[in-house]
Amino acid sequence: MDTIAHKAALRAGLHTVAIPGSGLSRSVLHPHSNRRLADEIINTGGCLLTEYEPEYPAGIHTFPKRNRIMAGLAQAVLIIEAGERSGTLITARLATEYNRDVLVVPGSIFSPNSAGTNRLLSQGATPITSSDNLLVALGFDTSENTEKNRTLDLADLSLLERDIIELLSVEPLPRDELINSLEASVSEINTALSVLEIKNIITETLGELRLN
Repeated sequence: MDTIAHKAALRAGLHTVAIPGSGLSRSVLHPHSNRRLADEIINTGGCLLTEYEPEYPAGIHTFPKRNRIMAGLAQAVLIIEAGERSGTLITARLATEYNRDVLVVPGSIFSPNSAGTNRLLSQGATPITSSDNLLVALGFDTSENTEKNRTLDLADLSLLERDIIELLSVEPLPRDELINSLEASVSEINTALSVLEIKNIITETLGELRLN
């Protein structure tokens, strides 16, 4: 996941900071497959940061220890997956202690890799279900882009889909309440809701449907 995040930042033309759980010597960088990524991060104006001596090897204890640096540097910590005993939960705890926001992507209750993240949600972490959620949590104004996207998406919607959007434009609604407010079958409404979610026009979070 760390590798994906750094590569995505580089593709977007952003500077990125990597914090290895080792020294900075190429012989100890872990995993070794990320040596080329480390070079690219530096060559594009980013940096590698560590508190360890250059030749200090990575170990089970070094990654949880370096997590406090990650949490301290960050404005917020976004957790994609975490098992019940994941070291990522250490980062979440540190972020809370440092007064940083903890953001979490919800996962299936049947997935062991989501046990930790779902527990964080039950403890008050902010759920992130779309890129717009993340931008808003970080303080960015997405209203202009959202309005443009909504105008494009509304062009060929059905009457039922338009009715749903009209209701949700007033306030978020629980699914059952929305269904009771519409003159259509439950299956038709659920189909329309699925289409609107696929088009990223609406999102269902914390038991309520709302416009993106």
